[in-house]
Amino acid sequence: MEFVVFAGVLLLLFIFMIVQELIQTKNQEKLFKKYLRENYGKEPPKEYSLERFARLGSYLERHKEEKQLDDITWNDLGMDEVFRRIDRTYSAAGEEYLYYTLRNISCGREALEHLEEVVNWLQEQENIKVRIQLLMKRLGHLGKYSLYDYLDNLDYLGERSNRKIVLGNLLYLPFLLLLFVQPAMGTIGIVLCMLWHIMTYFREKKVIEPYIISFAYVLRLIDVCEELEKQKIPAYRRELDELREALKSLRELRRGAYWVMAGNQGKIGGNPLDILADYLRMILHLDIFQFNRMLEKLRKKTGQVENMLAITGYLDMAISVGGFRKSLEGYCIPKLEEDTEKAFLHMKKGWHPLLSQPVKNSIRADRGILLTGSNASGKSTFLKMVAVNAVLAQTIHTCAAESYHAPIFQIFSSMALRDSMENGESYYIVEIRSLKRILDAAGERRTPVLCFVDEVLRGTNTVERIAAATQILIRLAESGTLGFAATHDIEMTELLKEYYDNYHFEEVIRDGDILFPYQLLPGKASTRNAIRLLQMMGYEEQIIKKASGQAENFLKTGKWINTPAAISEGTT
Repeated sequence: MEFVVFAGVLLLLFIFMIVQELIQTKNQEKLFKKYLRENYGKEPPKEYSLERFARLGSYLERHKEEKQLDDITWNDLGMDEVFRRIDRTYSAAGEEYLYYTLRNISCGREALEHLEEVVNWLQEQENIKVRIQLLMKRLGHLGKYSLYDYLDNLDYLGERSNRKIVLGNLLYLPFLLLLFVQPAMGTIGIVLCMLWHIMTYFREKKVIEPYIISFAYVLRLIDVCEELEKQKIPAYRRELDELREALKSLRELRRGAYWVMAGNQGKIGGNPLDILADYLRMILHLDIFQFNRMLEKLRKKTGQVENMLAITGYLDMAISVGGFRKSLEGYCIPKLEEDTEKAFLHMKKGWHPLLSQPVKNSIRADRGILLTGSNASGKSTFLKMVAVNAVLAQTIHTCAAESYHAPIFQIFSSMALRDSMENGESYYIVEIRSLKRILDAAGERRTPVLCFVDEVLRGTNTVERIAAATQILIRLAESGTLGFAATHDIEMTELLKEYYDNYHFEEVIRDGDILFPYQLLPGKASTRNAIRLLQMMGYEEQIIKKASGQAENFLKTGKWINTPAAISEGTT
């Protein structure tokens, strides 16, 4: 009777713990749904560790294509920050797919129209959108590694047989039988077997521990996909059909998964049943046995897992794109041309999505654009604004502009380069390598090329810079490339006037201060402000006076001199 009461109390305690956990989960889910509805379209408050950011390219690495946005252009345009501005995903699959999408600039108009259909449908169906976000939150992240890294490394484990585990567990059998004849000897034998199992358990557990994390993610992925396939999303019907097919062969991975996943991955928990299960795992190697079976099955089904990751990641990405659009003060759907050799770019009132109070500028580029202007006037920001919008147009079908019309380009830049210390290369060598890759792409003449160059060949002397930069830009124009270039060398405006349209930015001096309107103006720049900025920063008056005289003398004579009399008089 006492045993029955004790068992009943344990059962009630167990039921209470389960009910309490269910209520807590339900309340958390309710709060999260409320948060999603109230904050959709606001700036994402996500934080990224270095390890997590480093693995964002894992999906991209497995789906490399020739015409994806290259590393130089990605870094030049500060696309890491643009990614953060867009990212509202809740799963590792979504993050990695968004990163892949932002670099996949040649996906084509059909793929972009499909994305548009999915994004719009999800915006109109808030309940399903929130449900999907909840599922993505449940799927979550893996930590500093990508699931693709784990899948790639499955072969490092080698062939893992369960024969030793079976034979080791059979050792218990003779000692169990011995208990009925010689209890003391039988007990000692069983204890020794347990100790041997425990010692070998932790050695084996250490080998498989990292992969248990990935197995748990795959099992969560299966659970999430089972919920996803129930959602009726007409715009995503084909992908959901593929999801159902993949699930048919992956459900078997869950058989016996409790022994691998329960108990916080082998760590002893507070639940009495979990504690008992932990001891059973240690003395019978039940989790290692089941892990080996799951490993064998997973190795044969990595293709289905990758397909499921792509399908779920795409939905997470599409919801993120919708949130990004809502966060903008306005946006446009770009008009993109395919199968055209004509390189042009028409954009009305465009701005950079990272700026909180942007100045909007329009450009109609039917041939190359050469930008001039004083320091800090807005040349580099304008180049990045046009480039970023071109990338967003061809990847997430969204532009921070009133309108955008252009072909689907190959997009390159050469803007924010640095010396390569590890390769022992100077800035100039790095720069000419960067420009060469653009010339090579332009020479193929397969797809229109759009390029952005800030201060062409700044790493060398003035005479050779102007000569070489002029010929490089002419060659780009002759190849049909649409080039946007910024320079301080006013001489280039005359040398390139037959190939490039001139535009400039200028400053306004008011009350002894320099102001920058950041408005794009036609024609070449007529003012310089480098020496004036030195004055405003408090440099000695003698430096300012001599520098001004020396500059004025050069403009008059075309010669540099450094004699005090000539400098002060501005004459030779």
